[in-house]
Amino acid sequence: MAKAIHMMVRVLDEARSVEFYNKAFGLDVEDRFEFDGFTLVYLKNPENDFEVELTINHGRTEPYTHGDGYGHLAVSVSDVDAEHARVKAAGFNPGDVKEFHRDGSLMAKFFFVQDPDGYKIEVLQRHGRYT
Repeated sequence: MAKAIHMMVRVLDEARSVEFYNKAFGLDVEDRFEFDGFTLVYLKNPENDFEVELTINHGRTEPYTHGDGYGHLAVSVSDVDAEHARVKAAGFNPGDVKEFHRDGSLMAKFFFVQDPDGYKIEVLQRHGRYT
């Protein structure tokens, strides 16, 4: 059985991205590896083993395009309203909290925020399948 271990995004500014993921989601640098031409930075928190891998291509100055294929990274939190307020107070401009209902009951309560490179992150209330 396969185990999900990380997702990777290409970023322009390592420091800005590390700061965003730390302040927004409590992710800290677990490892950092510099190679000729690029650097890999792995971020995680004590809550789980899944990591966000930042790839910084040396010399890149133009923003990356996301095309029409990238969707989002999703994280779950115990109190989505409190998390929304915290992320907003940190200056990250999250979208509104929304709810999806299905068959008369709450399926999902969530909001989206974007990292400095425009990657979308969905923040879901821990509930049902999103625990």
